[in-house]
Amino acid sequence: MSSFDPAPDSSSPESTTPGTSSAADAPQQPSARVGTIVWSLIVLALAALIIVAQLGVVTLNGTYVLIGLMIGAGAALVIGGLLSARKRDNHPTTRKS
Repeated sequence: MSSFDPAPDSSSPESTTPGTSSAADAPQQPSARVGTIVWSLIVLALAALIIVAQLGVVTLNGTYVLIGLMIGAGAALVIGGLLSARKRDNHPTTRKS
């Protein structure tokens, strides 16, 4: 049992038959956040660039590398946020304020 799983409640009077299950009974998988994925990709890219530079395969300009990584990370965060918001915003609006 992971720390995200709720503790089973044995005092619950509700019981489900073996053939039926509801959406509430389905286990929910914890998902990684967009920021976590983007920053881990930045760290991996920096590690790969350092290895390539140390091997002498190419000569890298640190300023250009950082600018490129920040542009890529910013674009990935914006796109990931938009996709996450689009996936989350699927409820119909009531047009009430």
